Formats: sequence, structure tokens, C-alpha cells
Amino acid sequence: MKLLHVDASAKGERSNSRALGRYFIEQLQAQGLELEIDYLDLAREAPAAVTEAFAIATYTAPQARTEQMRQTLAASDVLCERLLQADACLFAMPMYNWSMPSSFKAYIDNITRTELTYLNTADGIVGQLSRQKVLFLTSRGADLRPGNPMAWMDALTPALRAAFAFIGVQHPQFVDAQPLQFADPQARGEALERARGELLQVARQWAA
Repeated sequence: MKLLHVDASAKGERSNSRALGRYFIEQLQAQGLELEIDYLDLAREAPAAVTEAFAIATYTAPQARTEQMRQTLAASDVLCERLLQADACLFAMPMYNWSMPSSFKAYIDNITRTELTYLNTADGIVGQLSRQKVLFLTSRGADLRPGNPMAWMDALTPALRAAFAFIGVQHPQFVDAQPLQFADPQARGEALERARGELLQVARQWAA
């Protein structure tokens, strides 16, 4: 299995999402899966933000693009190719202020590409990532699970669902470690243990 593993936390070795991501990979390997891992650390290699030149180049037909346009899109082309070549994707990130880190939003902007990750057809938009398994692994400071008072403040889950459904991911899986930052040690420990249990179940599903 070729696994695209993307980390987005700015906290380095102090990151819960990074640690849980490594745990998930260990569980996949423990299930006997042979992994070819393509790793991308967005804290170190953040994609460029969309510019006017990028937008113009994206919506110019490939055969009509100038050399400068092709250079503008080159890094995005590579990100799209890495995504399309993967059999499975692990996207690990913290929640920052109710949504995704800015580096991951830039990543989404770079991989949402007409004629690459989605086709604009006479029958509508056709995403090209229908075969990939996708896991979103998030860490959250507060407890935003359904039924909790702050659940309505979760802007991350619907944003990820919408962005990746557009490019073809219809059934992503989510494992959310919460609450962490705004929790006492016992609740934090329980949240991490709960997340590890869910990750083990996903690993078993992927290996089945």
C-alpha cells in the first residue's frame, strides 16, 4: 500500500496529532501491511498561497499555458500527482481556532485542480480520488463531540468533508482526539486512549 502521510501541526515533537499519526502507522504495520510511505510535513514545506497568477494559470487550458504559467503551477502539479498516486492518505492535524491550520488550507487550494483532481464535465464535477482510503486524524483542545455544548463550533469536520468530497473522496474516516488543551490530565489521557483505540480499529479495517 502506498500511503501519503501529511502532518500539519506546528508543534513538532510536542504534537499530539503527529504522535497519533505515528501510532496509526505502527498499527498498520502490525496488521501485516507493507507500506510505501510518502511523507509531507506542511510545517516545513507549506504550499504557497493562491495568487492571481496561480488562479489565471489554473483555469487556462493546459495547451494554452505559457512557460511562466507552467512554472507557477509546477509545485501544485507535484502535490496533485503525489495524491493521485497514493492508495491511502493519512492527514494528521490539530484544530486551530475551530478549523484547519493555514498550511493545510493552502494544501487544499493547491490540490483542488481542474483536469487533475476533478473534471468539469457535462454531467457536473467528477472528483478523481474515488479509490483512495482517507483518514483525517485531528487533535482538538475542547470537546466538540456531538451532544457537548461546544459541538456547534466544529468548523473543521464539515470543511474537510466538503473539500475532499469535491475531489472524489466520498467516505473519509475521522479520528478526533478531544478534549486535550482545555482538559484536566485525566480527561486528556482518556481522550488520547480513546483515539488510539479508534485508530487501531481503522488499521484493522484497512488491513482486512
